[in-house]
Amino acid sequence: MNCSEKEVLQYVAEEDVKFVRLAFCDVFGRQKNISVLAEELPRAFQYGVAFDASAIAGFGDESKSDLILHPEPETLTPLPWRPEHGRVVRMFCHITYPDGTSFECDTRRILKKAVEDAKAAGYSFEFGAEQEFYLFELDENGQPTNHPYDHAGYMDIAPEDRGENIRREICLTLEQMGIRPESSHHEEGPGQNEIDFRYSDALTAADQAMTFQTVVRTIAARNGLYADFSPKPIPDMPGNGFHINVSVHPDSDAAFDGMIAGILARAEEMTAFLNPTEDSYRRLGLRKAPGYISWSKENRSQLVRVPAVTGGSRRAELRSADPSSNPYIAFALLIYAAMEGISEGKPLPEAADINFFRVEEAELQGYRRLPGCLEDAKAIAAAGEFVKNHLPEKVARIYCG
Repeated sequence: MNCSEKEVLQYVAEEDVKFVRLAFCDVFGRQKNISVLAEELPRAFQYGVAFDASAIAGFGDESKSDLILHPEPETLTPLPWRPEHGRVVRMFCHITYPDGTSFECDTRRILKKAVEDAKAAGYSFEFGAEQEFYLFELDENGQPTNHPYDHAGYMDIAPEDRGENIRREICLTLEQMGIRPESSHHEEGPGQNEIDFRYSDALTAADQAMTFQTVVRTIAARNGLYADFSPKPIPDMPGNGFHINVSVHPDSDAAFDGMIAGILARAEEMTAFLNPTEDSYRRLGLRKAPGYISWSKENRSQLVRVPAVTGGSRRAELRSADPSSNPYIAFALLIYAAMEGISEGKPLPEAADINFFRVEEAELQGYRRLPGCLEDAKAIAAAGEFVKNHLPEKVARIYCG
């Protein structure tokens, strides 16, 4: 809502807000929050709200366990699924130590710094997220089963597509929160769905990616279903991708080509962060999930695809990431890789105008492969200079250790 502190306090008073969720995420991108009563908000703005960091993955141990959340008023968002009377709102927070210094594992801050560094170099980047998810039925005890909600296929319609009303409810909820979905449809897998967003600046896009998973899980649960964002929920079916579309401004052939070249050059070193679970590597190289480092136009077998654009800025789509990644880290690394390619004038490799899922093995010999397992991805990230130069040592150690 892009409010000031004064405007937030006025909104809370006028709209009968009773609870304020102060949201943040752990190093791995899992959203967390603390709820405070509305009357505590002035104090939260002035002093922050302390929490036990030792209980959050990657945040520390019991010896230095206090960290402080500072709500950012410009991120105020109502939660439409909560009661109209005694409403609940949410704000994202930045995190500091008690002495006021920034907390190095605040991954939202990492992305902020990447945006600032790009701005200092004269560039800005916009992102559009495409996250896929499966809907599964629950058992009599309310626990997830392995039974998909439907058995429809790509872009099927009702009645085969039973997720249509769920997606509609998700989109309407997002719209009430000030987030504009661009399109939604059934994906290839049984019970698999996708909702895409309009382009936003990097920080807004990452916040929306975080919000999206919360909304999807909430709406699914309200309808007696379980939303699964894991990379490979069903072994023999398509995995869930987190396709990341990136544009650079000002746009020129040199900047656009350099952006793609930089991302390709650092693809191996970023993989541990774009694909941070063992399951991630059961998805890569299969069913339109890339396994090789390449680019081409309009070709969904590539790591980077340049889609046909009928309006707006040119964009490059990175197809390897999955929804288990932390969007703040993913977007930050992509910005740094793109900036490196632009600043160094990296030449764009020749387009790979082949279908990687249908060619003979001999035709693949000249292409670099993405890491084949999490341990390999960690080792590559730890050995290179790229991650060391752009992520705090503590964050890199948590992922690569």
